[in-house]
Amino acid sequence: MLKVGITGNMGSGKTTVCHIFEVLAIPVYYADERAKQLMVEEEDLVAGIKDLFGPEAYHDDGSLNRDHIARKAFSDPDKLRQLNGLVHPAVARDTLRWQAEQEKKNAPYTLREAALLYESGSDKWLDKIIVVAAPEDIRIQRVRKRDGSSEKEIKARMDKQMPEAEKVARADFVIQNDGSRSLIEQVIHIHQQLVP
Repeated sequence: MLKVGITGNMGSGKTTVCHIFEVLAIPVYYADERAKQLMVEEEDLVAGIKDLFGPEAYHDDGSLNRDHIARKAFSDPDKLRQLNGLVHPAVARDTLRWQAEQEKKNAPYTLREAALLYESGSDKWLDKIIVVAAPEDIRIQRVRKRDGSSEKEIKARMDKQMPEAEKVARADFVIQNDGSRSLIEQVIHIHQQLVP
């Protein structure tokens, strides 16, 4: 079974594109969403995060204190590196379990969605990579609308990601999500190339 990665920088519209692939019956592993779940479910990961960020990394109900972690991680490159060093291996193990389950089904390929696909090294075990691209001003507008962050906060987080141009240069397929072309048509075009 072909393993395809899909990535793009913050606000590019990866999730929307993945939903279109799901309509075509392609299984999608949402790495960023699974990471959030694993950060509260996997005991070793929880312990490592508490060691790194203190007990205030979690609320009293056991949920992740995202604001606290984001504030600490995005202001200290070493803390961010250590956090990624804890989370990425846990997600990689989880992905392998998920992929093994998908192998038993008859989809022509699977999609692994992740913002930090290249940064985490996950691209090395994937057969093809799709990058969803959009101009920075559009991406900033989308993120502001989605989570209410300020432009300064968004740019600080964007600066931690690989530049979009570099991702596009390394991609096997690029989906332009700037409103100039139909997303559905672009997805179907790629889908037809991936189906044997």
